[in-house]
Formats: sequence, C-alpha cells, structure tokens
Amino acid sequence: MTGAPPPYLPGHGLLAGRTAVVTAAAGAGIGGATARRLLEEGARVVLSDAHARRLKESEAELAAEFGADRVAALPCDVTDETQVAALFDLAVDRHGRLDIVVNNAGLGGTADLVDMTDAQWDKVLDVTLNGTFRCTRAALRRMKAEGAGGVVVNNASVVGWRAQQGQAHYAAAKAGVMALTRCAALEAAAYGVRVNAVSPSLAMHPHLVKVTTPELLEELTSREAFGRHAEPWEVANVIVFLASGYSSYLTGEVLSVSSQHP
Repeated sequence: MTGAPPPYLPGHGLLAGRTAVVTAAAGAGIGGATARRLLEEGARVVLSDAHARRLKESEAELAAEFGADRVAALPCDVTDETQVAALFDLAVDRHGRLDIVVNNAGLGGTADLVDMTDAQWDKVLDVTLNGTFRCTRAALRRMKAEGAGGVVVNNASVVGWRAQQGQAHYAAAKAGVMALTRCAALEAAAYGVRVNAVSPSLAMHPHLVKVTTPELLEELTSREAFGRHAEPWEVANVIVFLASGYSSYLTGEVLSVSSQHP
C-alpha cells in the first residue's frame, strides 16, 4: 500500500532568536528543507554548500521570503579546514553566537569493494565522515567558548546500520558518523551541548533521481512500512525536534527516520 505524505506543518516559533548553520543546504534535498524549516521556526540561518551557484540561488529565495537579516550564505567545502572555520566565523560574526549546527554534507557512490579504488573510498570518507568531524569540532569549540549550550545534529543513514551492495564506503562513513555522534555527545555534555543524529533512508528529491537507478529507488521504497519515500521536509521535522527544547534530555542518540532500523 502506498501512502500519501501528511500535510506540511506550519512553524511554531520553536527556535526563535537562535542562530543555525546548515551544511549542504542548497537545493531541494534534506539540507535545503532543513534550512527552510529552521527559518519557519524563527531561527537565523547561515547556509553553506560546495555548489556556489545553487547556494546563491537558495540564499536569494530564502532571503526574499524570510528577510535578508535572517539569511546568510557562504560556499564551503567540508574537506577544507580553512573553509569550515570561515563558515562558523561568519555565523558568530553576523549574529554574535552559534546555537544550532546541522551537518548534512555527505557524498555517496556505488562500487563493489573488489573494484573500488582508494580514491573512491577516500573521497566518500573525507566528505561524509571527516567533513562531519571537522564541522562538529568547529561547532563544539565555539559553543564551549560561548558557554551557552547548543545543539549539533548530524545526518547519518540507515546504511550505517544495514548492509547494501556497492555501498561499503558510504556505509562505513555513516556508521562512523553514528559513532562520532555518540562520542561527541559524551564530551559535549560537560558544557551543556547536545549532539544527536538522524538516520533517514530514502528522502526523494530531484538530484537523487539523477544519480540513482530506478531499480534501486523502487527497491528502497518497497522496504519502507509506509510504502513510499520520505519527503525531505519530513526528515527536517525530526531535525527541528532535535534542535529544539523538546529534546532537552536527548543526547548521543541516532533517530531513525525510516522503518529500516535493524
């Protein structure tokens, strides 16, 4: 049975006055949906993405809708420590503080392990796991110095729990993101910062169709209890929950946004 998505929920001011950074936030995927949901909940948002043109377009669209004073953007390649530092400096310089960080940047690919090159493995791990590490480290350093708490939400994947052929590098990276989340949460609790992760399966958007076969999309959809893929904003809703005070006693958790938790 195929179900229809529920109605889109309006904002309720859950994050009013907060400053958020979202990586890989240009376009129609989870990052873009998250940036919009954070703005709808009252946050000020600094967008980043490695794709400068799409980022500029997203910034202009959101600024026109929510106000230029609440939207800023800076291209950022999360494999470059200098660019990561500049992104977080911009958030603090522009708004005086850093409250929420959503680490959404990730890179996939398909290759059987016997055919996978070192370069393919390294690239996926560097963006997906090392990039999350760099941004989490940058966020925690600033949040610790501010002494006002904060929230980090990482984007993992159900592939970090279960096996999928051709996805050894991506699965290893996402499992690493889960472990990083749990370890960072233990350390950050000492200065009032929470670190959690979401673990989606299939959140459909136009760019995904370009890099995934119809057969794989059909297979992944068939595994879901609702008989459909998630909308990116449905994952973003869970990220908003983790960023808000409604999850004040949650840290070190990986929430599955899918029925495929093992």
